[in-house]
Amino acid sequence: MPKLTVNGENREVKASPDTPLLYVLRGELDVMTPKFGCGLAQCGACSVLVDGEEVRACITPISALEGKEVTTVDGLPARWSKQKGLAPNPDRLHPVQQAWVDEQVPQCGICQFGMMIKVTELLEHNPKPSDADIKAALTTSGPSPHLCRCASYAAILDGAHRAAKLMAGEA
Repeated sequence: MPKLTVNGENREVKASPDTPLLYVLRGELDVMTPKFGCGLAQCGACSVLVDGEEVRACITPISALEGKEVTTVDGLPARWSKQKGLAPNPDRLHPVQQAWVDEQVPQCGICQFGMMIKVTELLEHNPKPSDADIKAALTTSGPSPHLCRCASYAAILDGAHRAAKLMAGEA
């Protein structure tokens, strides 16, 4: 049985090794934040972090993930706590999640979990991004742009900037 580490937990799965991670997360492990958007890695709704780097779960076979840490939006608070040496707290949100709440970023919600994953990756590498940096991260740094069908791009920029301030302890 394939073994995965998802959000800090070691999990055995029944799926065959060539099964895309998205199907295992949603169908077998009941992790619902990565969304099915296109199934072709063209929209970003299924994005997760693998060892801190964004990947599209809809096309990534679970065989490629052995020995790697998969983090979904559900695992961001624990990731933040670990990075900052904080005691785990189930009531604490990751700064990106908190910024999304504060700025009321989501509309329909399909793309937002992928957007949060990508912004988390960006802020871990660039703690003070410009608008251009954020736009580049969301449009040209992955296999394809992150698409928002509701066009909440201005709110996403605001959320990313607020998250940067929260992560720096400035807000």
